[in-house]
Amino acid sequence: MRAFAVILAAVWAWPSLAGEWPQILGPNRDGHAEPDERLADAWPDGGPHVVWRREVGRGHAGVAVAGDRVFVFHRVGDEEVLEALAAATGESIWADAHPTSFQPQVGGGDGPLCVPVVHDGRVITFGAQGVLRCVDAATGRRLWLRDTHRDFNAPEGYFGAGSTPIVVGRHVIVNVGGSRREAGIVAFSLATGDSVWAKTSEPASYSAPVAVNVRDVPHVLMVTRYACLLIEPQSGDVRWQFPFGQRGPTVNAATPVAWPDGRLLVTASYGIGSVCATFDAAGFTRLWEGTDSLATQYCTPIAIGDHVYCIDGRDDVPPATLTCLEAKTGRLVWTDTSAGYGTLIAADGRLMAARTDGTLMLVRPNPDRCEILSVARPLAGTIRALPALASGRLYVRDGTTLACLAVGR
Repeated sequence: MRAFAVILAAVWAWPSLAGEWPQILGPNRDGHAEPDERLADAWPDGGPHVVWRREVGRGHAGVAVAGDRVFVFHRVGDEEVLEALAAATGESIWADAHPTSFQPQVGGGDGPLCVPVVHDGRVITFGAQGVLRCVDAATGRRLWLRDTHRDFNAPEGYFGAGSTPIVVGRHVIVNVGGSRREAGIVAFSLATGDSVWAKTSEPASYSAPVAVNVRDVPHVLMVTRYACLLIEPQSGDVRWQFPFGQRGPTVNAATPVAWPDGRLLVTASYGIGSVCATFDAAGFTRLWEGTDSLATQYCTPIAIGDHVYCIDGRDDVPPATLTCLEAKTGRLVWTDTSAGYGTLIAADGRLMAARTDGTLMLVRPNPDRCEILSVARPLAGTIRALPALASGRLYVRDGTTLACLAVGR
């Protein structure tokens, strides 16, 4: 298998296909697919055509898609495995495995949670025990590995490490959570894996950081266990921060939403609620906050025009509601209790909801009312992994199966 991968790399050039999904929540980490992605107006009665299915290991990490490959990160036996699959067939091309002994402190599963990050011919994974790996996307050859929990004395957390890293410039930035060593947030060299800087005493969250431009200067917006921070990625300097989160059995898990005009939205459940603010490098100003409009457990809100769509509530404490808000005021426009809990992505003027009960929904994001276009249930198990959409194919997984569905036109 390894020899085959090396031979393949010699003749395989990284293809550029429409509609890649190279990291968590898509190309820009905002839940939106590429603008050239096109969806069918509705699904057949039996649901979207299943292009292929294959068995996968344990975990709640969604897949990444780049070129003609799908990258799945799962636990098989006592190993966390990064595997490259052919997008057209689901056949395995290469795999890189690392041993794990992880067991969650509170319920849940024992597999990885973080979506792989594909960047500049490399794939980066962050495992449940804090193992950060970088491999060559063409061959699966491991380039470097860091045991971040050991190196920075970071605890595993309730469900293991779950904040997907981000690449900004030549740095891989991770909410490691090494609070005792002032290594809450650490930057690693993309080329070598060496530590570049370590800052703050912030514990780790399950929220993925996002890249934002502040006056054309790259920054990182991050929600940790107890705070929302704006970070300068080259130095690690914290421009500002405000408290967000609370102690006890709570998590921050939704990814921050950032608008190009300098607004942000962060949200969490457990009585924490939401904060919407304007910001620049010097500070922030709250526009609205509270729990009345939105307080979601881990669904990242989707911003479309002047509105925000999200599945509000908690997976473990029903009911949950599909919700539409005015973005600038937080005013609740409508709710629909039929959706159940799950996650959302957007493409071609539609929303797709992946509900935890295995149901998929195609929704038109209409500010006037909830408009459900199609419903299907392609998987029998529970869906907690984020879906991915690339080149008209939707990739969804439950605890045992990864399915590739034809949803394009």
